[in-house]
Amino acid sequence: MTETKILLSEDEMPTHWYNIQADFPKPLPPVLHPGTGKPIGPDDLAPLFPMELIMQEVSQERFIEIPEEVRDVYRLWRPTPLIRARRWEKALGTPAKIYYKWEGVSPAGSHKPNTAVAQAYYNKRAGVRRVTTETGAGQWGSALSFACNLFGIECKVYMVRVSYDQKPYRRIMMETWGAKCIPSPSNETAAGRKVLAKDPNSPGSLGIAISEAVEEAAKREDTKYSLGSVLNHVMLHQTVIGLEAKRQFEKAGDYPDVVIGCVGGGSNFAGFAIPFVRDKMVDGNKVRVIAVEPTACPTLTKGLYRYDFGDTACTTPLIKMYTLGHDFIPAPIHSGGLRYHGMAPIVCHLYDLGFIEARAYRQNPVFEAAMSFTRAEGHIPAPETAHAIKAAMDEALHCKESGEAKVIALNASGHGHFDLTAYQKYMAGGLEDFEYSEEELQRSLKNLPRVGNSP
Repeated sequence: MTETKILLSEDEMPTHWYNIQADFPKPLPPVLHPGTGKPIGPDDLAPLFPMELIMQEVSQERFIEIPEEVRDVYRLWRPTPLIRARRWEKALGTPAKIYYKWEGVSPAGSHKPNTAVAQAYYNKRAGVRRVTTETGAGQWGSALSFACNLFGIECKVYMVRVSYDQKPYRRIMMETWGAKCIPSPSNETAAGRKVLAKDPNSPGSLGIAISEAVEEAAKREDTKYSLGSVLNHVMLHQTVIGLEAKRQFEKAGDYPDVVIGCVGGGSNFAGFAIPFVRDKMVDGNKVRVIAVEPTACPTLTKGLYRYDFGDTACTTPLIKMYTLGHDFIPAPIHSGGLRYHGMAPIVCHLYDLGFIEARAYRQNPVFEAAMSFTRAEGHIPAPETAHAIKAAMDEALHCKESGEAKVIALNASGHGHFDLTAYQKYMAGGLEDFEYSEEELQRSLKNLPRVGNSP
């Protein structure tokens, strides 16, 4: 097959999400109640989430049907194209074949609506009037604002302060869809006021923003909380990406040797990679799966696999995950969506079991790779996506050296149209590279909660 763009019809869009929990060789470690230290049950989560999402969170069912109302909204942009990067291959001089799944075609410009639409739908079915959430770079906040507008739900977004300042058009996008967006840490919650009392100029973090959104949702009976990454049901909804990609590779008569995605909380990586990981885990396929993160927030590559809080104020349940510590405040890099101290339990479990690899890159090499990609392919990727592009470029250049004609696939999780100030800084030589010393990381890790026999 010689086509550059491999497309699916609407009729070929997946009808079910894939739940990898059904195929794990050993189950996920339980989520623990922060007060009792015992595994939590559905009732513990009911103040924050509608029951249908809670059931998906703990489900062991292999395939879960996508409601027709959700698929109807998906049809606005799905199925998304799988594109053969022929021009970039030529520019790199590699014998490798590079494919990218282009999620930037969604109304919000990223993969995030795949779960935002589903979550808004289930909240609407439960009679929820308003939701709160957090957002880093603004992709999730934009997606949930879009979805809530479609289903008639009020939406309030706590946006990490550094991204709020760096990316005003994301805020305007949210407001255009009717959401309220405020910078975090804020004076609207006890969690925000506590942070500001210590550091009035705090750049914020996803952990802080989560604390604020959870606090507000827990205090209001008409409000639920919505999370754009990390949780099992979010990973589930995102598998529509990888399921589509597998069908597209079948059409192309190809299959990847290497699958790549950037990781912050884990949603776009998991959504793209999990269907391929299933082939590796269940069928013994030899595909390599690589998660890519920034050196400024090296959760998988330098964190500890321990129980920790998902937020800075220690209000969430305890989750076993690779973590840098809930107190960790990442440097103000432009990849705001990758500035999270923890990681999705499903991604962490796969890493701990050895089914996926992880690597970390500094900011300038990432943008160098993004420039190479965009000057060949035309699409301007988000800084988060650029991390996956950097890993794909390294793999392709290794093929150039070795002469191997591998098939490399990456998830291009979103466009960078609202990130042009970052590109401007890169071209002007004004981007700073951040990498934490072992001493700095240990300082953040020392406050991990003690659970069971953990040190």
